[in-house]
Amino acid sequence: SKPVPCPTPRLYSYFEAGVLEVFINITLLIAFAACNAPPVPLDDVVIEKTFVPDECVRAVKPGDFVRYHYHGTFPDNKKFDSSYDRGSTYNVYVGKKQLIEGMDKGLVGACVNERRLIKIPPQMAYGKEGYGDVIPPDSILHFDVLMVDIWNPEDKIQIQTYYKPENCSRTVQVSDFVRYHYNGTLLDGTLFDSSHTRLHTYDTYVGIGWLIAGMDQGLLGMCVGEKRVITVPPFLGYGENGDGSDIPGQASLVFDVVLLDFHNPKDSIAVENQVVPESCPRKSKSGDFMRYHYNGTLLDGTLFDSSYSRNRTYDTYIGKGYVIAGMDEGLLGVCIGERRRIIIPPHLAYGEEGTGTKIPGSAVLVFDVHIIDFHNPSDSVEIKTLFKPDDCKVQSKKGDFVKYHYNASLMDGTFIDSTHSYGKTYNVVLGSGQVVLGMEMGLEDMCVGEKRTLVIPPHLGYGERGVEGEVPGSAVLVFDIEMVDMEEGLPEGYMFIWNSEVSDDLFTEMDKNKDGHVDSTEFSDYIHRQVSTGKGRLAPGYDAYRIIDNMFSNQDRNGDGKITAEEFKLKDQETKEHDEL
Repeated sequence: SKPVPCPTPRLYSYFEAGVLEVFINITLLIAFAACNAPPVPLDDVVIEKTFVPDECVRAVKPGDFVRYHYHGTFPDNKKFDSSYDRGSTYNVYVGKKQLIEGMDKGLVGACVNERRLIKIPPQMAYGKEGYGDVIPPDSILHFDVLMVDIWNPEDKIQIQTYYKPENCSRTVQVSDFVRYHYNGTLLDGTLFDSSHTRLHTYDTYVGIGWLIAGMDQGLLGMCVGEKRVITVPPFLGYGENGDGSDIPGQASLVFDVVLLDFHNPKDSIAVENQVVPESCPRKSKSGDFMRYHYNGTLLDGTLFDSSYSRNRTYDTYIGKGYVIAGMDEGLLGVCIGERRRIIIPPHLAYGEEGTGTKIPGSAVLVFDVHIIDFHNPSDSVEIKTLFKPDDCKVQSKKGDFVKYHYNASLMDGTFIDSTHSYGKTYNVVLGSGQVVLGMEMGLEDMCVGEKRTLVIPPHLGYGERGVEGEVPGSAVLVFDIEMVDMEEGLPEGYMFIWNSEVSDDLFTEMDKNKDGHVDSTEFSDYIHRQVSTGKGRLAPGYDAYRIIDNMFSNQDRNGDGKITAEEFKLKDQETKEHDEL
């Protein structure tokens, strides 16, 4: 090694009570003189600090165990020994006469990573005897020392928390399973391991002997998201033997830890209600089909999935094993519109394996869910009458032509459609399949002027497919309806009926030109005259021309475009296979 530069003598001034007093640092002058003169016996150990770290995490005291590197030279810089040549530190207790007297004294006060030159007189080294062929008698010894590690048998683990979340509802206890990242260094800062470089957390049980004793203790009491430095003495670490080539024997260990999550094998799900609607007429139960939005995160807040990002609810049966067990349980007993947080331990989620890269093994999952709607396959239409006129004798039935207004929305209030937007009613014939089955059911037995709210489950609405761009698949629908007008329909199976006695010579009346057959024009004109004069009536709500064309086709048995007297029959003269006049 290069010789250490000699100190330059300095003059220190002090000003006290107006009197200038100058003191000469005799020690520095003696050292300066010694460096510039031939070696002479020393009276005591001389220490020259050649490097002092900005922060002294720990300084040597008598009774401490130290690990240090050194070069041993004579005053002429001739080397007699070096720990570097052996590739390992010198490990020893200080102040217990395991070292020569000068080293016992010269190491006291040294900081980790401090470098100092310790000059030892022979009477505090190997004296007049020397040490074999290595150190002659009466030798002054110079030790260039780098302090690497310090600990004491009375030490315990040291914990320095440098970040702690404001919200810490739970801390690590014995037998908890934890997932954490760490950087592991020796006391001098040498990195020996890091979970970050492996891009994988360290996952283990705490307090049951799966870790070194110091880490078993140091992780207790941590919160998710907390960051702490845990300093572990070797007897709570890897002891005298160390661990392979990375951790020397008798080494203090420093772990910079951030806790990502933890759970206990006995944990069940945790539910935190965030928003519960004031009105909750129904709560979900096993077997219901539910539509909900969610954000899925790990316990440290890392997002792994979101239904919002897909702009589509997650739709599933609950309590039937279609989702992870914790979610099956957490979605029971919720109201439509409710928001809740469901915290699921891994044994009720994706277990030790996780799912690919997004959900690590043994991860606790947090779902923030918003319940949009739910129904049961056994549900029928829910009808709530809001207003009913006093005079409600005439009620709607199958076949009636009804006119009504509606406002349509989803269960969460999302607007779908309204007839008021178009300024006209919606007109249908009940029982004809012109509206979804749930609406058919909800419109029956209504009076003109009556108002209802209909809740229609998807199997009576638009089903799993919904209506693209308007109604989501499997959506429960809410209709606020008002019956505006209705026209009584015809008996089932009839598209035209007579309001008066039927002529005995009906065919002759139809055959306007008396050519022995009735063409489509003659037939159509005749039926329209009967309707206009009130003698007959067409089924309301349908296209009159299409009805009449259909009636003509049914009478034209041979399809030659005309009806003969032999072909012509009334309804009561027909067999069941025909739907005739």
